[in-house]
Amino acid sequence: MKNICLLGASGSVGQTTLRVIRQFKEKYFSLHSFSVHSSIEIAKQIIEEFHPKYCMITSDNHELREIYKGTKIMYGSDSMVELVKDSEIDIVVTAIVGSIGVLPTIEAIKQNKKIAIANKETLVSFGPIVKNLLKTSTSVLVPVDSEHNALFQLLESHRKENISKIILTASGGSFRDYPIEKLKSVTVEEALNHPTWKMGKKITIDSAGLVNKGLEVIEAHFLFDIPYEKISVIIHPESIVHGMIEQIDGATWMYASKPDMAFPVAHSLFYPEPTPEILFKSEPKDWKNLNFREVDFTRYPALKLAYETGRNGGTAPAIFNAANEEAVEKFLNREISFLEIPHRIEEALNSIPIQHTSELEVFLEAERLAKEFVKGKK
Repeated sequence: MKNICLLGASGSVGQTTLRVIRQFKEKYFSLHSFSVHSSIEIAKQIIEEFHPKYCMITSDNHELREIYKGTKIMYGSDSMVELVKDSEIDIVVTAIVGSIGVLPTIEAIKQNKKIAIANKETLVSFGPIVKNLLKTSTSVLVPVDSEHNALFQLLESHRKENISKIILTASGGSFRDYPIEKLKSVTVEEALNHPTWKMGKKITIDSAGLVNKGLEVIEAHFLFDIPYEKISVIIHPESIVHGMIEQIDGATWMYASKPDMAFPVAHSLFYPEPTPEILFKSEPKDWKNLNFREVDFTRYPALKLAYETGRNGGTAPAIFNAANEEAVEKFLNREISFLEIPHRIEEALNSIPIQHTSELEVFLEAERLAKEFVKGKK
């Protein structure tokens, strides 16, 4: 039995993780601890079903008493950093959204834990720091994102010198078939109507503009030590193929599965062992068609900007990510249009100095400045 600490239990990845634990809990996994921000009712349900040792509430809601049905309740984001030090924990799942997930992830690396990583900010915004920490740690980072998890599995079975490039697939988001001229007037409701995946609001908006894929390009660079010129993105509306690698001889290997996060979550929890049971039947005859098309950077300017940001390095990705967070929030609040999101990101990158350092405080300050910059723009 492996003890799991799940950071971010109420989100889509967190809920899928609980689904996988539920399927295998009798033989393989136990939920040792979990965190939510303000979803108290979900926290109660998790406690009553899984009976974990600890529950962490990162908001100011102190509704639950200190001990609730045998589970100790902890408060504040600092509690996550302290908890991952617990020697009983075997696997830390970082499904929490935002920079709040970075410090507990860094602590888990210091504690040599296996990490199922779904927190983009850890590598996108703080990649150089995380890479330095991993040099002196036995911690293993197994990506939970479907695309990175697919590439992780493909790269394990191929020699790196035989690979000419890796390819991240993208659904194309809510507006992949909209006329470009219509994008200036799209609504929040239209943006949230994703054709394939059921996700949170922030990631669905990111997907609509392929900002999420830009963040994934930067993340892949740090995860796999592959230069940006060897990382490609292709539109794949069916979301069946999640990642591809192209060999130097021109052949391409693909990882395909039903579009369900249970596959990468289960792989990350069981790794380095294979998932021992069938999660879903996913047979090629049911896939019908597999379509692929080139990315139009006119439709998705943020993706082009992400490549430039990654190549600039240093604190640039932290600025990109933080500026996007605030811009998406403004769009969801109907303060700016959809097309203004990449413009706000670019303005922040042009206004905030990029620094190259290994000091965590400098990266955190870059994030703060980017958020303040976008928040202050009318």
